[in-house]
Amino acid sequence: MITVDPSGAVAPFEQVRSQIADGIRSGELAEGFRLPSIRQLAADLRVAAGTVAKAYSALESEGLIESSRARGTRVRGGNAHGARVRDAAQAFVDAAEGITLDEALGAVRAAWATHRDPG
Repeated sequence: MITVDPSGAVAPFEQVRSQIADGIRSGELAEGFRLPSIRQLAADLRVAAGTVAKAYSALESEGLIESSRARGTRVRGGNAHGARVRDAAQAFVDAAEGITLDEALGAVRAAWATHRDPG
C-alpha cells in the first residue's frame, strides 16, 4: 500500500517512486503486475496526476516498469533482489530492534563504505 505524507521532507513524487521501486525490488510487486492508472493512483493518494506521472516516468527510466496504451503500466521482470539479499535484509531488520530507520540506514551506509573501500 502506497502512502504519501504531504508534510514530509521528501517530495510526494519521490515517496510514490521509492515505495513502488521498493515493492518491485523486494518481489512484492511481481513481474507483469499491473499498476493503477496515473489518474486512479493520484485519486487514491489524493495527489495531482502530475505527481504520479513523474514517479512513473522515473520508474520507467530506471527500467522497473513499462507502459503501453494496450497493456497499461506493468512491472518489468528481472529487478527483484535475490532470496539471499531479502533474507539478509529481514535478518538485519530483526536485529535492528530499538533503532530508527534512519539509524539503521546509517549503519548500512557505514558497513557499505567499509566493504566497498576497505583502505
